[in-house]
Amino acid sequence: MNIVPIKQLNRAMVNQFFTNHWGSPQMVVSTGIYNCSELDGFAAVENGSRIVGLITFVICGNECEIISLDSIMENRGIGSALLHEAEAWARQQRCTAVQLITTNDNLHALRFYQKRGYQIVNVFPNAVDKARRIKPSIPKTSPDGIPIRDELLLVKRLDG
Repeated sequence: MNIVPIKQLNRAMVNQFFTNHWGSPQMVVSTGIYNCSELDGFAAVENGSRIVGLITFVICGNECEIISLDSIMENRGIGSALLHEAEAWARQQRCTAVQLITTNDNLHALRFYQKRGYQIVNVFPNAVDKARRIKPSIPKTSPDGIPIRDELLLVKRLDG
């Protein structure tokens, strides 16, 4: 597995990855509407061309905001490697923090990020209802039956 900048990949392939995993490359969160296939980021590539993971982000002031992180194979270190690469990139850009938004039902993401030093700093009740007005394909409940309602902001401060 190699970690490469998304810009080195065919955009159609990146677009298809998001369509396969999210229904479209569009991500709607409190901070904005993003076309993930057009953002900066890194991809985990296997066998020279198969995308097995992707992270996208934007810079907002002195903070790096992760917009998406996907790994198609669990427990192989793909998500951790992509997050590490994004954090290193953020440090190079002189960012003081990395932040992201996830939803209340995403227990896997909450566990993953908190283990890596991220802290929940804000909760936006019913924010997903607003996002659904723009992207109606956002489900109302998770596969395990948790209502998808709220957004949670997680932040990790970057040291020197």
